[in-house]
Amino acid sequence: MDGVEITGPVLDRFDEILTPEALAFVAALQREFGPRRLDLLRARQERQAELSAGGTLDFLPETAHVRESEWTVAPPAPGLVDRRVEITGPVDRKMTINALNSGAKVWLADFEDANAPTWENTVSGQLNLRDALDRAIDFSSGGKSYALGPDEELATIVVRPRGWHLDEKHVVVDGSPASGSLVDFGLYFFHCARRQIDKGRGPYFYLPKMESHLEARLWNDVFVRAQELLGVPRGTIRATVLIETYPAAFEMEEILYELREHSAGLNAGRWDYLFSVIKKFRTRGREFLLPERNAVTMTAPFMRAYTELLVRTCHKRGAHAIGGMAAFIPSRRDPEVNRVALEKVRADKTRESGDGFDGSWVAHPDLVPICREVFDGVLGDRPNQLDRLREDVRVTAEDLLAVSKTPGEITEAGLRNNVDVALRYLAAWMGGQGAVAIHNLMEDAATAEISRSQIWQWIHNDIELADTGAVVTRELVERIIDEELDGIRTEPGYDEARYAQATALFKEVALDDDFAEFLTLPAYARMP
Repeated sequence: MDGVEITGPVLDRFDEILTPEALAFVAALQREFGPRRLDLLRARQERQAELSAGGTLDFLPETAHVRESEWTVAPPAPGLVDRRVEITGPVDRKMTINALNSGAKVWLADFEDANAPTWENTVSGQLNLRDALDRAIDFSSGGKSYALGPDEELATIVVRPRGWHLDEKHVVVDGSPASGSLVDFGLYFFHCARRQIDKGRGPYFYLPKMESHLEARLWNDVFVRAQELLGVPRGTIRATVLIETYPAAFEMEEILYELREHSAGLNAGRWDYLFSVIKKFRTRGREFLLPERNAVTMTAPFMRAYTELLVRTCHKRGAHAIGGMAAFIPSRRDPEVNRVALEKVRADKTRESGDGFDGSWVAHPDLVPICREVFDGVLGDRPNQLDRLREDVRVTAEDLLAVSKTPGEITEAGLRNNVDVALRYLAAWMGGQGAVAIHNLMEDAATAEISRSQIWQWIHNDIELADTGAVVTRELVERIIDEELDGIRTEPGYDEARYAQATALFKEVALDDDFAEFLTLPAYARMP
């Protein structure tokens, strides 16, 4: 069609998604909103330059009227009233069925951090969602067959498109790659909005990686226009925003305000939040230096400030507050590993439910019962705790910025873990897998980002390891990379070419003097 080129292969059934009408819809959104998206990405760079030059983050004086005035978001939409357990995962066929059948209230169908955005994954994921809504999906593997349960028992689908920073290079509009966000959103909305409405629910979304309320305003304008173009009543869309960047924590109320007719709440995206803390203040020395990632818990003062402010902000405005990820993957071989990990999961969900969160995330169907049990204990028959206003919470900008009060060490074991996880994850990602089981944890792009950004920060601050006394240098990290690879090479399924690619990419994003804004940008450039 005019002005739209598909540069990826049209595989089996792709023509059902890449119809002329659907592509025209995506192109209309890209033409209208693509320039604003690029302007906002440039604004991110300007803000980063200010922070690197000594600036700081604070609540915005120019939006004080929003924080001080009376308003609420739209009431919870059908299927989003009770969100006590949400499961996350990529949009492959098996996960689609297992997540919908998991007993969770919501499935975050992920085109973002848990999905490697190969062209095949991008389009087949759209097919899987449409097939699921048509009840035309099944899957067989290893002698097992998977099929959907009754509609009334299935989780509500909430789609997470890619962040504003990512392109979709296989959809070219007027000579330029389209926004990955608009491709993911547009294809799903075009094909599935009416299907969802016919099932008594609606087209619902999780919005990632935003850094300002102006980025939320852009999404709201996209929603308004999309509903107009397809004749869907304004306000049918609902969106939950992940507060997973440091700047967004200072603009929570403004983000809710911009999306208020379409808002379904906020989520505490804890792993990307830690990555954003490092990224935004990476040049500011040890005041913003975190201990190794496994030592940073949700009880760290700056993390407590962030999560408690999120609950207070949401409930003040009638919006759901959704807690963070339990990434543990139960082991069938090690009961002791399970016992220790499940105790941590229970403690984490108990803290969240006690703080006033309305629900929380898990990465594996086997964790749905424990999360549900904990939230059942607080909620009982109530669908949420929106009436718990947390007016006792008082959080200042200084509280959010108190990174230096975080307890914990930086050890060689922590350094090795960061190297190991990043290499394994990047090798899987380049092979088309975005959610990867590593050492009994479900890792995605966010944890790989923390791993490589911590190493970059440690090198640039001459960090001395607590257990060995060695200083973290490029040479030390390169030696550890070689040693970790020696161990990985002995494992079944080792792919030399893929790990060579992963190693080169990891060295680029962890060891170069210039800090890559997202590792997925150079990784996607390498992806066919």
